[in-house]
Amino acid sequence: MSGAVDSWRVSLPCTRAEAEAIDAADDLAIDAVLMTTEEVEDDRERWRLDAYMEREPDAAALAAICALVPSASGTAPTVTALAEQDWVALSQEGLEPIREGRFVVHTSAHPTAAPEGGCALLIDAGRAFGTGHHATTSGCLAMLDGLAERSFARIIDVGTGTGVLAFAAAFLWPDATIVATDIDPAAVEVTRANAAANGIADLELLVADGALHDAITERGPYDLVIANILAGPLVSMAPELAAIAAPGAAIVLAGLLETQRGQVIEAFAACGCTLEAVDRRGDWTILRLAAGATRFVPATPPDPKGRDGWALDL
Repeated sequence: MSGAVDSWRVSLPCTRAEAEAIDAADDLAIDAVLMTTEEVEDDRERWRLDAYMEREPDAAALAAICALVPSASGTAPTVTALAEQDWVALSQEGLEPIREGRFVVHTSAHPTAAPEGGCALLIDAGRAFGTGHHATTSGCLAMLDGLAERSFARIIDVGTGTGVLAFAAAFLWPDATIVATDIDPAAVEVTRANAAANGIADLELLVADGALHDAITERGPYDLVIANILAGPLVSMAPELAAIAAPGAAIVLAGLLETQRGQVIEAFAACGCTLEAVDRRGDWTILRLAAGATRFVPATPPDPKGRDGWALDL
């Protein structure tokens, strides 16, 4: 290692659930900067906690950090002496700007001007998912860009994460009423902060489990429905999402693997929806469907089972 030691890093494996709990906590009473990172894409068990400290950690500090990740019990933390660096910039050095159609999504570490006639969105990595760097989110941006010539008056982004897709919709359809929802209150807080950072004022934010929350239905029906979540919840929520869609509405779905495409299409076909477009990106698939010509009414009340962790928006 070259240069004088400026700080120390303590690293431990953790799960996504532990990472979310750490990121959402207001005060953990630990004198360290805590960062959580997804080590294996979309693997809930393969995350990492890094704690950055100004002083070499003593036994008490190590014990406090280890207590944050019970899943790593029995694993010795890795302690690394670090040379002087800008750790905020370093943490985002791999997040180069993403360009999709009219959009460029960038972090504070990589400020980028908007393309001509397009929009630059500032989305820093943080407590919610959706920097635009995952194939599902970038694919949704491309799908929305392809709908730019259509007119939408009411739009909903279910499982908004960081809000990036809702922000893209606000750019493309500035006169539309746009609702962004998430099951996670922390994600809604992040979306609110990101909206302010991007100068987006007319956005309704809701914490909601599912799509038939009263606050959602009273603002519908929606002529554009966006849901970048996971395949299982998309299947179970198909009747709900179809129910809030206006006749003929565009429905953009993501968070599903190519191997899961058939079951998602089948679930929405049972609700009167037809497939219009597919965008495959590696193992991931983004779908655009059209709602039926008549408003869909679920035969039974929605089943909330299996919704834990449905917000993806990576």
